[in-house]
Amino acid sequence: MDKTGLTRRDILKMAGAGASGFLIPSILRPCFARPGKRRKKVRFGICADVHKDIIHDADKRLKIFIDTMNKQKVDFIVQLGDFCRPYPANLDFLAIWKQFAGPGYHVLGNHDMDGGFTREQTLKFWGTKKKYYSFDTDGFHFVVLDGNDVKKENRAPGYPRFIGAEQLDWLKADLESTDNFTFLFSHQSLENAQSIENNAEVRAALEDANKAAGFQKVVASFSGHHHIDFVKTIDNIHYIQINSMSYKWVGEKYRHARFSPEIEKAHPWVSYTVPYKDLLFAIVTLASDGILKIDGTKSQFIPPMPSELGCPTDSLDPGEDENDAVRISDRELFFSTAR
Repeated sequence: MDKTGLTRRDILKMAGAGASGFLIPSILRPCFARPGKRRKKVRFGICADVHKDIIHDADKRLKIFIDTMNKQKVDFIVQLGDFCRPYPANLDFLAIWKQFAGPGYHVLGNHDMDGGFTREQTLKFWGTKKKYYSFDTDGFHFVVLDGNDVKKENRAPGYPRFIGAEQLDWLKADLESTDNFTFLFSHQSLENAQSIENNAEVRAALEDANKAAGFQKVVASFSGHHHIDFVKTIDNIHYIQINSMSYKWVGEKYRHARFSPEIEKAHPWVSYTVPYKDLLFAIVTLASDGILKIDGTKSQFIPPMPSELGCPTDSLDPGEDENDAVRISDRELFFSTAR
């Protein structure tokens, strides 16, 4: 791992991406605020893809996260979707989230409406009023997007994954209304077409906001959904994927019952996963002198490993262990503070 917090694999991936039109990140070129300027910081806890309705020990995982965030006294917490569906049986799980002694923000994931629920029903259950919204904390601006709009024409198969015209217009107006450094949260990544279908259109709105402002106002976008640890920088905006708190999905072909018959019966989908032994989450620190720091966590797969089941593993560098994929990496990314 180099001093930027990137692994060798991250750098190789981004270098390869540069050949296809994406810019090599600015993270190697830190820019600092003028001497004497007061340094402001915001710290928040972030997690993704807890999947209460799949993993058998979701309550335990969430309790550890909340207890840690309270102990660390972060400014707020955010979950990036695929959290829980609005079943009455999930009220105890939701009560754990509400034990955090500060603001907690929700992002809608595609699986949060499984079982025939609407977005509105899930949001009401969570106690959240809007599908997309923004808020400010100590001079930093945060935007929550809903990537579950339905594309009306030529829609890709599967779950909806689109930012509709109304939401996009709202986003543009919201970005125009602030001069604060801005960070986005969405379930599906804005970085590739396998996530948000009109990802290029959404990214263009972010890039246009930076051009109009004359400085790097939009700094980074956080997402979950893919259950991987990944970062790519496009036009000086960092797109950061936060790994699942709970597991890697392997599906029907590689399913394996690794728990007691009682657990497997109560949680029939858990055998379609390879769970992480310990939960994954991160604490993000934002500093007004141009540093975005991620303190991540590591774990291991609960055996058998994906490769032992015959499941293709993510491409690893030679010499890396398969468990190296079970992590949210420590990173130190940079953004320009020049205005």
